[in-house]
Formats: sequence, structure tokens, C-alpha cells
Amino acid sequence: MAFAVALFSCGAAAEIPQTARNAHVVVLGEQHDNPAHHQRQAEWTEAIAPKALVFEMLTPDQAANANFAWVDQVELDAAINWSQNGWPSFDMYFPIFKAAQGAIIYGALVTREELRAQLEKPVSEHPLSATFGLDRLADPEEQSAREVLQANAHCGALPEEMLPVMVDAQRLRDAALADATLRAVQATGGPVVVITGNGHARSDWGMPALLAYAAPEVRVFSVAQGEDSAEVDGAFDLTLDAPSPDRPDPCEAFK
Repeated sequence: MAFAVALFSCGAAAEIPQTARNAHVVVLGEQHDNPAHHQRQAEWTEAIAPKALVFEMLTPDQAANANFAWVDQVELDAAINWSQNGWPSFDMYFPIFKAAQGAIIYGALVTREELRAQLEKPVSEHPLSATFGLDRLADPEEQSAREVLQANAHCGALPEEMLPVMVDAQRLRDAALADATLRAVQATGGPVVVITGNGHARSDWGMPALLAYAAPEVRVFSVAQGEDSAEVDGAFDLTLDAPSPDRPDPCEAFK
């Protein structure tokens, strides 16, 4: 469960508690298509003034291409090819980059092709497995809860035998995100801001949990962003709220 809930406001930077300002890493969760969530992320980022930004949405190569003295949104988009990568509009994400212009950009996206190759072997054999604790036996209750979330996220359309595979994919993405974040902390000393979905931001089994396993000395503050006062699954240091945007039924694609 989250420790606190607050409504979105234009003065979102005033919401930032001192524990977040003192953290090495601040993980800012989101619903990917919610403009209010991204506005808040930009305001928090500007207030924190991170030395590095880690994006779930960028591959390491894309992130490397962002580390130059770009002038405007068009130039940065052309360099990282955001508008062609399938994520929501760069109009929502660019203010986050602008809020920390000059910070080092890190990418943690595992492409579908890379993930497919990684899933051909057990998660325990992944090169990052021992560092981030993926070689440990999964807790049965956690595994079951993860599978239920995957089933719900895919509107009950996945075959039951696919659910453990989807959980493994999520864990591998968490490991990639934790690895990029740890490298950012080691290179810069922090603070580091991480932009990712709420599922990866959760401190009970998401990226912060893996980071705590690998580097318990790193102080992490995790933020979830919900919609319309609905509860967000998982544990976080802070849960914030915002109105939901108009969006089509996500389950239509599975019908």
C-alpha cells in the first residue's frame, strides 16, 4: 500500500517530500498515456535537478544519441527517433527532457527481439540475474499475484501457460531498468530520476526492489501516479492522483 495520496496540481513540485529530495534515486511512475502524469514528472524533475535521467522508453543506443546539446524538441526527436518507437506522443515526454537539459540520459528498454532471445533460457541464467536476485526462487504468492496482474492487463486473453512467461519478461525489464539506474548512480553520484510505468516503479517487487538487493546503500524514493482516486497496485513511498484522459476501451484490441 502507498504511504500517501495527493491530487494533481500545477504546483506539483511543492508535493516533493524531503525524503525524495535526499534520495539518490527518485522513481516517477506513470500511466503512459496520461498527460497530467508527464506534467508532474517534468515539474518534479525540474525541482530535483537530476544529474541523470533513466527512461524505460529508450534503448541504450537511443539514450546515447540524446546526450548532445540539442536545441529543441524537433532536433531531439530526430536524434532519438521517439516518434517512431510506438510510445505515446513525444509532446508529453519532451518537457521531462527539457526540465533536466544537460543531465546524462540512460536507456533501459529491452526490445521485443532481445526479450524473445532472453526468454529462450531461464531467467536465472540471464547475465544480470545474480546481481539483482533473479536467480532466487520466486515466492509462490508473489508469482501468483504477478500472473493475475498479467492476465488482467491482457484482458484475460492470454493462454494460462503464457502468464509465467509474461512475468519473466516483466522481471527482465525490471533488471534492465535497475542496471541502467545503478550505472547512472555510480557514474554521477545522483540524484537520478527514473521515468517508468507504475508496475516497474513499485518498491515491493519492481525495479526499486531489485536495486535494493544489489545496492542497499542507494536511497530510493518511489512514486506511483493513479487516476480518478483509484488504488494503484503495489507498494510505493508516495501515491499521487490525476484525472484520467479520454481513452478507448483497452480490451477492444483483444476482442
